[in-house]
Amino acid sequence: MSNKTVIFDFDGTIANTFGTTIKIYNKIAPKYRCKIAKEEDLKKLRANKPQELLKSYNITKFKLPFLLLHIRKELRKEINNIKPISGIIKALRKIKAAGFNLGVMTSNSKKNVQIFADLNGLNGIFDFIYSGRNLFGKEKVINKLLKIHKIKKNSAIYIGDETRDIEASKKVGIQIIAVSWGMNTKEILASLQPDTITDKPENLLKCIQEL
Repeated sequence: MSNKTVIFDFDGTIANTFGTTIKIYNKIAPKYRCKIAKEEDLKKLRANKPQELLKSYNITKFKLPFLLLHIRKELRKEINNIKPISGIIKALRKIKAAGFNLGVMTSNSKKNVQIFADLNGLNGIFDFIYSGRNLFGKEKVINKLLKIHKIKKNSAIYIGDETRDIEASKKVGIQIIAVSWGMNTKEILASLQPDTITDKPENLLKCIQEL
């Protein structure tokens, strides 16, 4: 049994929520007087940091928490239709079988993650599911998770698909594996120098073991 704890981001890393989230955003954007995300904008979305995109979509710091809460509420209605990233279920089982502790840290609701886990045969895979939100202070959420679950920084590995996952992990002082199948492109993720980066879920166990 390893003393390492592998903490997974949920949206975009385990669950393929990108398309559904964009659809929900476009549905509710007029209510918040925000710009609609067009098909041609999606590449730009993936190739930029979230901080750089908010202004162009007229999403102010005041609007942001209300917008995120609304998206989260709508996402709950769609959770039965959300599919796992191809290959991630098998990868999670392999990592668990190798003796690592597994957890999820998400800005989604804990209930949504539990429903998703139940629907996809992941009962008993995760040692914990932690729900916390702080869009530009993700390091605060990570620190709180580590404290609550009594995880030492040198025994934690974070796995995420966004630039802010890398930035937050570096600020906290934990190892970070970036995955290129989610929100951000491999190029922008690599520019922030994560400990390692992978394109395929089946490579995750090897990446973890080599850290």
